[in-house]
Amino acid sequence: MTAINSEEAQIPADGSILRLGLGLVRRQVAAHPGPFAASVIGAALFALFTVVNTVVLGRVVDDVVTPIFDDDQLDQGLVTSAVIAVIVVTVLRVIGVVMRRYFAGMTAERVTRSTRHQLTDQYLGLPLEWHQTRPTGQLLAHAEGDTEVAAEVLHPLPFSLGVAFLAFFAAISLLLADPLLAVVALAIFPTLILFNRYYSDRVKHPAARVQHSLGVASAIAHESFDGALVVKTLGREAEEVDRFEAAVDDLRANRVEVGYTRAAFEPVLDALPNIGIVVVLVVGVYRIDAGALRPGELVQIAALFSVLAFPMRVLGFFLEMMPPSVVAQARLDGIYEAEIPAPPAAPAALEQGPVGVQAINVGVAYGSATVLDDVSFTVEPGEVVAIVGSTASGKSSLVQVLAGLVAPSTGAVQVGGVDISQLDPDSRTNAVGLVFQESFLFADSITANIDVAGTATQADVVAAAKVASADEFIEVLDHGYATIVGERGVTLSGGQRQRVALARALVRRPQLLVLDDATSAVDAAIEQTILSSLQSTLSMTTVIVAQRLSTIELADRVVYLADGSVAGIGTHAELLSIPSYESLVSAYEEASS
Repeated sequence: MTAINSEEAQIPADGSILRLGLGLVRRQVAAHPGPFAASVIGAALFALFTVVNTVVLGRVVDDVVTPIFDDDQLDQGLVTSAVIAVIVVTVLRVIGVVMRRYFAGMTAERVTRSTRHQLTDQYLGLPLEWHQTRPTGQLLAHAEGDTEVAAEVLHPLPFSLGVAFLAFFAAISLLLADPLLAVVALAIFPTLILFNRYYSDRVKHPAARVQHSLGVASAIAHESFDGALVVKTLGREAEEVDRFEAAVDDLRANRVEVGYTRAAFEPVLDALPNIGIVVVLVVGVYRIDAGALRPGELVQIAALFSVLAFPMRVLGFFLEMMPPSVVAQARLDGIYEAEIPAPPAAPAALEQGPVGVQAINVGVAYGSATVLDDVSFTVEPGEVVAIVGSTASGKSSLVQVLAGLVAPSTGAVQVGGVDISQLDPDSRTNAVGLVFQESFLFADSITANIDVAGTATQADVVAAAKVASADEFIEVLDHGYATIVGERGVTLSGGQRQRVALARALVRRPQLLVLDDATSAVDAAIEQTILSSLQSTLSMTTVIVAQRLSTIELADRVVYLADGSVAGIGTHAELLSIPSYESLVSAYEEASS
């Protein structure tokens, strides 16, 4: 069942949402300043000519419309100038809108892309034990949902900055038209800021719960799909549906709570500019009656308020998006804070040929559970060593440490005389081939699954498949090596998947091959053929987790593990003197007979 980490529910606890949101915007904009600057220029252009448009409208009312009602002679040149002015201002506003929208979208998409790249790099750099404690669905929710939500605050940002330009230009226009009406009109902005502060405090916690619930639902969905065979085999479909429904209900409830809060906030935001227009018209009528204001100036001010209404709505949307974006970024920051092991200061490389392996007082612990304790042994170059032990004796953990996937809690592992942590990462990957019992295949051709890097020749692919005893069954498939194996290799049997995975390790010609019960799904005869081919065809050191007597007998030496410690090292015949070992291999012999 999915376990939820405490980091998933975290919300910003220090500082206001506004401060944190502005800090987030500053980080995002600093990463892509070019397109953002272009979008702001477009927003400023739109704001300037929006105000100019209201000025033109007021002049048209005073110089063109009002004279008609006064029966004055209409100046055709003035009409033509007015039409040209309206067209020019409109075109410039359109240019500003296009620049603002295009470059704002570009900024948001680039931020999302770079955030995903940063998150992916972090995922790849974090050690295996970190990933083992996080549900895959939650990691996907971070990569998909949180990266998008964190960048959503950027979509309305240029327009919101345009509102600042608009307010500045509008303030100048209002003050020039009538100072008293300017004071009445501009009083709406502090009201908007105070109301947003109240809204941010109300929506912060529900927004955090939404992102947390999304991660939980994603994790359950991924777990159910990934374990579909187990679910169906055990007849647990109804229980899985109930579990997913509970998670979705929680997600829906949290989103509805956020929706209710927004629903209460948005009508007030929409009403503020409309109330302002009504107040301006009432005060403006008295100002005209007192002779302090011309009708065209009142039209100009009212028009300015009408065009301010939607930009202010966008400003409100920007403020609304701050809490979810801040919460999403805080979740991502929790991932970034996880420590990536530092690369070696002077990476070492291995010499060519089989390498020796030495485990020196190796201990592995997961939390308070000790899996391996003071494990020491040596594997000589070119030697075949079997790791034998009962269930939960630490065999899989040991081979992961030998392959460099998991860092030992205590002690060290040397490969070719070099501490494995000091090896160049590429050198280690090429030198050590690890094949698990559970073989993962991509939904691609067999060739692509064997030659994942795409650097081997087809002859190399076929040669590796022959050593792994996979060539024979591959050749009889409809499309041979070009056959698409389906997601996770579903069209192949378990034994066939294991042989393809083994060929994938062999095509790189590793100096050390580690097999974690990697031939358990093939029959004993094929396993013997594979192991014989490994010894006769390839020059390398081999470490095998073995659970068949025939495999154990092929090994040069055996490392016997019991309760996470080395209980004996020697040949199979020598270890038979240990009663627990003799009982274990006897059970293996009975199971295979």
